[in-house]
Amino acid sequence: MLKQILRNQERRRRARRVRAKVSGTAERPRLSVFRSLRNLTVQVIDDISGKTVLAVSIRDLGKDAKNTVESAVLLGKKVGEKCLAAGIQTVVFDRSGYRYHGKVKAVADGAREAGLRF
Repeated sequence: MLKQILRNQERRRRARRVRAKVSGTAERPRLSVFRSLRNLTVQVIDDISGKTVLAVSIRDLGKDAKNTVESAVLLGKKVGEKCLAAGIQTVVFDRSGYRYHGKVKAVADGAREAGLRF
């Protein structure tokens, strides 16, 4: 239990360091990834106005979607398509303190495949 609390505190500390350098605007919003044991959520955020432009979760992919790397790629593609439909072509990637590896990298690759630029 204590090890898990310390791990989450370290992740939040890393996330604060990243957020000190990364900020989203209306022209180039921040694409933020949140990972949990059961779900993966991606938000596109305009930090200047303080609003979430759009959000997509693995649950939006359907009932059969599991929390896997393959689903993360599909999630990235869906986010990319929604961003392009909303007129957003470039974003700033915020990994939220997670390693750029596995599901987080898969989301980024899927969004790039859909045509989103970082």
